[in-house]
Amino acid sequence: MFVFMCAGCGAELTTPLSQVSLPVHTRQQYGNGTQLPVLMESGTFAVDPDPWGGPWRTWDEIDPGEAEARGIYAPVHALSDSTTGASVIAPGDIRGTRLIPEKRGDACCGLDGADGPNMACEACDLPVATRIDDCSLWQAVRLSSDAVHRVPVGSAHTTPLSWAELAAKGEKAPPFGPIATWGGRLGSNHYWSWSPQWEAAAGHALAQRLAASEGPAAAGRRACVGTRPRPDHPGPSPAALGRQPAGLGMNRYEEDVDARVRAGLSRSSQTAAASAYLVPLPLEVWLWLVSPQPYLPVPASGRIPQDVLRDDPLPLLPHYLFRADRGTLQHTLVRLPAVRRPWLRTILDTLTEGTSADLF
Repeated sequence: MFVFMCAGCGAELTTPLSQVSLPVHTRQQYGNGTQLPVLMESGTFAVDPDPWGGPWRTWDEIDPGEAEARGIYAPVHALSDSTTGASVIAPGDIRGTRLIPEKRGDACCGLDGADGPNMACEACDLPVATRIDDCSLWQAVRLSSDAVHRVPVGSAHTTPLSWAELAAKGEKAPPFGPIATWGGRLGSNHYWSWSPQWEAAAGHALAQRLAASEGPAAAGRRACVGTRPRPDHPGPSPAALGRQPAGLGMNRYEEDVDARVRAGLSRSSQTAAASAYLVPLPLEVWLWLVSPQPYLPVPASGRIPQDVLRDDPLPLLPHYLFRADRGTLQHTLVRLPAVRRPWLRTILDTLTEGTSADLF
């Protein structure tokens, strides 16, 4: 557990927080006028290795060697020159700060952080964080790495949860549901949509999958998406896996596969049957894929139970086909060295030109 403190005066700025991985949908911009929820779970923080907000430099102003040193392997419209390593937290976990009115920016419904840090330490007025809550953006507070430092509190070592405990404790993310808005043309304040989190996860995984495929000539190459298999369940044979999710109930490739995935890496794992690449997937999405919520009709008497399948009214569904989030797909692709391959660069250029990124 850590508490973040002001680098100027030492004031405590957060509640005690535990470090977790940065969500793949952190930089997602979803829809127009939508109200996305809080990005981080309360009581947690994640470190973003990339800068956020201005000042910006266009691609023509950046030397290719500098771009590669920053982990960018293909052209982008512009790169941020702000400080890297911000710690991202839930807005409810911030303490001892105030908003800076003149740093509101040009956002239409809230704060987008485009003008840099917009929160100052109440004790010394040092700009320490950036609040983001504009429409179509995930709500978060980004603590500037050059204005705060973190101090350990409580026990420095915690025992990681087992995979069985993770599966039991983790919450599943349904693939679709209502999306809040600022009010539609017909007066509605929501619409039924595919999950933004699922679309971002698909964009991130699709980029990794493309890089792992090594082009159309390697169509037989497999990619497994997910986490550690359960050793007491043999699962399907490697030849039958194809693109199924790895994880609980799936076949085990190597003893170190789980460590690679838990580290958030995509690496090849050789087996006697075939080569396989591991593609990271958010736990909430993975849990639903391997154990979807059943909606089956069951006999009932008296009042209708909540889990009974209803046909009046018909269940709501999204009105468009599922698609990968274009921004997440592009953001991931340009940060993979494989994007320098001509065939993959062609896919990236096609995305940049506005061609649909639908999956199905």
